[in-house]
Amino acid sequence: MKLVRWDPLHEIIAMSNRLNRTVTDSYVPRTEDSFGAWAPPVDIFERQDHLVIRAEVPGIQKDDMDVRIENGVLTLHGERKEEKEVSDVSTHLMERVYGSFTRSFSLPTTVDGAKVTASYKDGVLEVTVPKIETAKPKRIEIKVA
Repeated sequence: MKLVRWDPLHEIIAMSNRLNRTVTDSYVPRTEDSFGAWAPPVDIFERQDHLVIRAEVPGIQKDDMDVRIENGVLTLHGERKEEKEVSDVSTHLMERVYGSFTRSFSLPTTVDGAKVTASYKDGVLEVTVPKIETAKPKRIEIKVA
C-alpha cells in the first residue's frame, strides 16, 4: 500500500473551488438570450406491456403542445406563454421560464409507434407507447414428457 501525505491546505483549496462552482453554476442571469431556453423534466418508465413518458408542463395549454413520432424518435414540443398581467415594470423577481421547448427520445424497436396515446391532466403530459406483441413477455408452460 502506498502512503500519501495529507495536505490540509490542498483540501481547503479544493473545497473552496467546489463552493465557487456551486455558487457560479446555480446563478444564471435572465437575459434575452436565455428567454425560452428550458426543458420540462421527464420521467420514463416501462410497464409490462408499454412505455410511459411523463413530462411536467404546468401552465401550458393543450393546444400549445405537440407530440410526434418520426423514424423511431418521440418528440415533445410546446410553448409556455408569458402572462400579460405580470409584464409591467414593477416586477421584483421572475424565475419561471417562458418560451418554447423541444424534447426528443429514441424509442426502442420493440414498441408500436402507430398506437401511441397522449393525455394531459394537472400539468402533466403522459405519453403511452405500447409494445409490439412479440416484445411482450409470455409465460411458456412446461410439459412433462
